[in-house]
Amino acid sequence: MSGTFSKSMARNVFYGGTAFFVLLFLALSFDTQQALPQRDNRANLTPAVAAGKKIWEVNNCIGCHTLLGEGAYYAPELGNVYKRRGPDFIKVWIKNQPTKVPGRRQMPQFNLTDKQLDDLVEFLKYTSEIDTNNWPPNIEG
Repeated sequence: MSGTFSKSMARNVFYGGTAFFVLLFLALSFDTQQALPQRDNRANLTPAVAAGKKIWEVNNCIGCHTLLGEGAYYAPELGNVYKRRGPDFIKVWIKNQPTKVPGRRQMPQFNLTDKQLDDLVEFLKYTSEIDTNNWPPNIEG
């Protein structure tokens, strides 16, 4: 092999590398599409979950909280809050905001109805049942 790198050698490296990574991307995409039905909890998607997601979005909860690692880091991760605290705690907590405890960040009062609270809890239950490969790494979010 010569000590110089010719144009044809560079072109072959470029095309070979491009082909390799395109095939790798396609293989990983195919693998992801095969794994998602077992991991994404779509069988438990109900109208109440959809309504809870709408409440989550309308009230911009993701502006302060993270959900499955996405969102702001001002307030706690809520991907596993249903498992950590349970539905009754979530409802009481939201109803009693703001707590007005000095030195503590305050969550606004959204004045949600009981039906809206039930839907929001159903949405948080749904997200807690998604297989996230043990995310978040800290149980408290």
